[in-house]
Amino acid sequence: MALTEAAIATADAHDDALGTYLARFDEYALERAAAADAELASGVDRGPLHGIPFGVKDILAMAEGPTTAQSLVLDRSWGADKDAPAVARVKAAGAVITGKTTTMEFACGMPDATKPFPVPRNPWDPETWPGGSSSGTGSGVAAGMFLAGLGTDTAGSIRIPAAFCGVSGLMPTFGRVPKSGCVPLGYSLDHIGPLARSAKDCAAVLEVLAGLDPSDPDCVDAPFAAPEFTGDLTGMRIGVVREHHFPADSDPALESTFDAAIAVLAEQGATLVEVTLPYWHEMVTADMITMGCEALAYHRTDLASRWEDYFVATRAMMAVGAMVSGADYVQAQRVRRVAQDAIGRLFETVDVIVCPTTSVGAPKFGEITGPGGQTDVDRLFSMIHTPYWDTVGNPVLAVPMGFTAAGLPLSLQLAGPAFGEAAILRAGDAFQQSTDWHLRVPQPAVRTAA
Repeated sequence: MALTEAAIATADAHDDALGTYLARFDEYALERAAAADAELASGVDRGPLHGIPFGVKDILAMAEGPTTAQSLVLDRSWGADKDAPAVARVKAAGAVITGKTTTMEFACGMPDATKPFPVPRNPWDPETWPGGSSSGTGSGVAAGMFLAGLGTDTAGSIRIPAAFCGVSGLMPTFGRVPKSGCVPLGYSLDHIGPLARSAKDCAAVLEVLAGLDPSDPDCVDAPFAAPEFTGDLTGMRIGVVREHHFPADSDPALESTFDAAIAVLAEQGATLVEVTLPYWHEMVTADMITMGCEALAYHRTDLASRWEDYFVATRAMMAVGAMVSGADYVQAQRVRRVAQDAIGRLFETVDVIVCPTTSVGAPKFGEITGPGGQTDVDRLFSMIHTPYWDTVGNPVLAVPMGFTAAGLPLSLQLAGPAFGEAAILRAGDAFQQSTDWHLRVPQPAVRTAA
């Protein structure tokens, strides 16, 4: 109960400034916290999530409240009175869901202050973007409004807010966690996964989330058991990627921070070897093509009849799908398979691959939006290095690795082979046993909403 009361008090103090929640379930959360205390007192222990305050991104159905996808467009009866399988699983594990968290509209685009929704802000600096599209989940974990939460990832939407908010975020292998009950963005790209303070916490959530559910045709029978977290990486081969990840406008602290991070992994016993990711540009392009086409397939009717109700950046992104031919879409899927084979061969030579998650700290809102509120796509994707992994479907963990001179977090990505979450979580935990970046917390600024 005390954890939930503290989480609610933190939200009372800072949610107006940070825009973390779309809907708060304070009364429900206190009831579930009391029930958890009673169960634990009677000897019923549902596991490490039992009684833990937990946030849920508002594109996942939850029976206690409507799913809005932060949009005027989504029918409020969508998913009514139902839990997405991922939500049902964390509930069954005893998690105390404190509310539905902000996102980018339909998990894409950028905030739009002209619409009647909170603008999510970064607790390290409210004038900066917390990342998206799992914005509220990332900012809520960082600010202490809950201890873990669910996000989704189609081009980086778990790892970007993890990076910019200074927390840990895990995108599981495509198909390991059922994605039914989630408003789709890219049918063949969407992943559901946790954001939390540490790699070990992410592992605890994945144990609950993973496993077959027949409601999702892409879901596979691949439950997950957390590995032993010894901090010893002796024998682990880690591939180090630099190409494409250090553009000219990178933060001045990026290279030295990254070098210090991989040195820690070597000190824990890992062997480091420089590698290059195959088909880098092709996979980034394929992610954008696939996401645009698959999003348009879902939204085409509503876009035609309710164009003005969509956020400016959302409709601009989805309109890209209308410019792509069927042949282009098919070719993108063919190239994805080629790249998946190539990355599979690379993982025969290394166990984990590391690279920066982003090349900068959290940008100010004006740095990533152009005239009329449209996203500056070229600028945005020059600073983030996440879409490649959605396209190939491999698991990736983002963990804090240091700070910029302005005091904004920088982040390390650890990628593994398909269904290789155990290796990346072991490496991430070993890094966090030797550093305290993931334990640093912001002092959220109380800001009067504009």
